[in-house]
Amino acid sequence: MLFRCLLRIKPHYLRVTETPFRAFGSYHSSIGKSLLALSKPSPMAAVAKRSLFIQTQDTPNPKSLKFIPGRVVLEEGAMDFADKKAAAVSPLAKRIFAIEGVTNVFFGSDFVSVTIENEEGWHETKPEVFAQIMNFYQSGQSILVDGEEAVDTAGTQILDTDDEVVQMIKELLEARIRPAVQEDGGDIAYRGFEDGIVKLQLQGSCVGCPSSSVTLKMGIENMLKHYVPEVVAVESVEPVEGEYESTLY
Repeated sequence: MLFRCLLRIKPHYLRVTETPFRAFGSYHSSIGKSLLALSKPSPMAAVAKRSLFIQTQDTPNPKSLKFIPGRVVLEEGAMDFADKKAAAVSPLAKRIFAIEGVTNVFFGSDFVSVTIENEEGWHETKPEVFAQIMNFYQSGQSILVDGEEAVDTAGTQILDTDDEVVQMIKELLEARIRPAVQEDGGDIAYRGFEDGIVKLQLQGSCVGCPSSSVTLKMGIENMLKHYVPEVVAVESVEPVEGEYESTLY
């Protein structure tokens, strides 16, 4: 479907044209010729062009897709929004949560992961997500509302109070585990170590993923137990409802 609109911007008109969604899951929007309407007709026309090319990438979670806008999403860190209340701190997250069926939004440095209730709904939801991301970047808004800053809640920074075991766990999470998980549109946050159990929080595409338990047990747990003998198990913990998670790394 081809969308067209005419925006009246005094003292000239700007015509915005958008190309259809491409079959491989990419979306291209271009602002074409701008006609300068002055008091006297002029043979010269000002041409303004701006483009946004959005690609999508499948994740292990069929309910989640990774959207790559080709622009910086976060200068640093990562943010996980578990509900609409949490999304209030981000104009882009609010736009996406306004789409029916969206249950989770996650920001990486250069991508946005979106999770919906029913994977069968992607044929309707995907174009809406494309449009909201495009509209956000064209609006010139900041990723966070004024006064909001990303707060370090990842728990992977080495603290003076951390013993040697906790330091090793954090180093493995930061250097080996989190980068791999982020490639699939998700993230892992450290939430504690007690009685041999490492507590981790799944974020982004990892939330509700059918293979998340396998990732935790066969992947993360085995790696931690191999390098840190004191680790006996890995446990997943849930985020606090209404609280957005921000991770700086």
